[in-house]
Amino acid sequence: MFALKFRMLMTACLVWACAGAAFAGSISGTVKFQGEAPPMRPIDMGTDPICHAKHPGEPPVNEALILGEGQTMGNIYVRVIKGLPDGKTWPLPQEPAVLTQEGCVYKPHVFVVRLGQQLLVKNPDGTMHNVNGLPEKNKPWNRGMPKELQEIEVKLDQVEDMFPIKCDVHPWMRAYCTVVDHPFFAVTEKDGKFTIEGLPAGDYTIEAWHEKLGTQTATVTVPADGAATQDFTFEYKRKG
Repeated sequence: MFALKFRMLMTACLVWACAGAAFAGSISGTVKFQGEAPPMRPIDMGTDPICHAKHPGEPPVNEALILGEGQTMGNIYVRVIKGLPDGKTWPLPQEPAVLTQEGCVYKPHVFVVRLGQQLLVKNPDGTMHNVNGLPEKNKPWNRGMPKELQEIEVKLDQVEDMFPIKCDVHPWMRAYCTVVDHPFFAVTEKDGKFTIEGLPAGDYTIEAWHEKLGTQTATVTVPADGAATQDFTFEYKRKG
C-alpha cells in the first residue's frame, strides 16, 4: 500500500512539474539598426605600449555601436519592466558577475548584476587600471588596480538602471552595468538575438536599452503555449 501511494505521489509531482514547465513561456526577438550607421573608429592605444602590444593585428573599435550581418545590434539590454508578480523573489546565481579588463578593454561592455550577487572586477592585463564606477543609487567606487592586483570585489545593494564604469588611466575604456532584482533580462550579442525565458502566460512590458540611442518599450502577451516574439529597431538621427 505504501509503495502504491508513493508511486501515485511521485506521478502527481511529475505531472505538476511538467504542467509548470509547459506554462513557463518566453519572449524572443532580434534587435536591428535602421539607416546608415556612423563609422566606429579604431581605438588608439598608443599611449600605453602594453595595451598596444595586446592587439598586434587590427586594433579594437569603439563598442558604442556593434553591428552584425543585416545590421543586427549587439550590446542591447532587454528586460521586463512590467507584468511580474509583486513581492516575488527568484534564486540568485551561485557564481559572481565578472567584469574583466582584458586587452585594455572591458569585457563584457554591457552586463547585469542581480541584487545580492557578488561582482568581481579582474585585471589580467599586467598593467595599471583604475576602475571608476559611477552609480547614483549604489555607492560609487574608484579603485586603482596595479598589475599586482588582479581581482577586487564590489558590493551593489540597490536596484539601479544602467550606469557607466570607466578607467581613468585609459580613457577609451568604458562599460555599463545595471542591478536588477529578477532574472528576466538578456543582453544581445552581435547577431542581435535575445530570449527571456521562464515567464508565465500574461501581459508584459519589455524595454530595450542602448547606451547612445536610448530606450524603446513594447507590450507583449505571452500566450498559453508559451512563445512570444518582439523585435526592436533603433535608428541614428543625425543632427542638422
